[in-house]
Amino acid sequence: ALTAVMRERDTRLFAVFVTISMLAYGAQDLVLEPFAGAVFGMSVGESTSLSAVHHQGVLVGMLAIGALGSRWLSALRHGAVFGCLASAVCLAGLVASAARAEWWPLQLNILSMGLANGIFAVAAIGSMMNLVNQGARGRQGVRMGVWGAAQAVAMGAGTIMGTAMVDLTRALSHDLQFAYTTVFGIQAFLFIVAGLLATRIQTPAPQRESVASLSVAKS
Repeated sequence: ALTAVMRERDTRLFAVFVTISMLAYGAQDLVLEPFAGAVFGMSVGESTSLSAVHHQGVLVGMLAIGALGSRWLSALRHGAVFGCLASAVCLAGLVASAARAEWWPLQLNILSMGLANGIFAVAAIGSMMNLVNQGARGRQGVRMGVWGAAQAVAMGAGTIMGTAMVDLTRALSHDLQFAYTTVFGIQAFLFIVAGLLATRIQTPAPQRESVASLSVAKS
């Protein structure tokens, strides 16, 4: 069953998309707060609050794309591409912020990144729900399993990759600021690749039932 599912073009592409985008998403998980402390001189309490700012942006992004998707079904099809590319732009902003820490609006940058991440996340879920019935019948569970495994492995690997890259780059360059910005630059590149890949996935127009199911799943 797994072999048969992996022969399906869009199933393979979506699995690769999930892997790359979640690698990018996971890499920031453990490095954002230390970056704020090392580069912006924030205290532990101040840097920890950035996670709350990011999560607020994610929530707003999720609600926004959910509301748009309930009115204009094409929003879910294009949201994954927009969310990935917007995330890359926000990460590029973090790279630039290291040289302008004295005046850079870090909280606004992170809030915007959370907004883009939330749009990408819900749009990807919507695309998954519409792709799961494409292809051979009776294989929906296998497809979900493939995509779920890709998400879990990539998220864990991304977390390890982010912290390991900071340590490795710092050891080679002896520059902590450069180490953090290298990780953010790699994340931005991965999000761009994921966004371009998402344009190649032939997601069918979502049905009203799928949107309603997505709303139930989120609640």
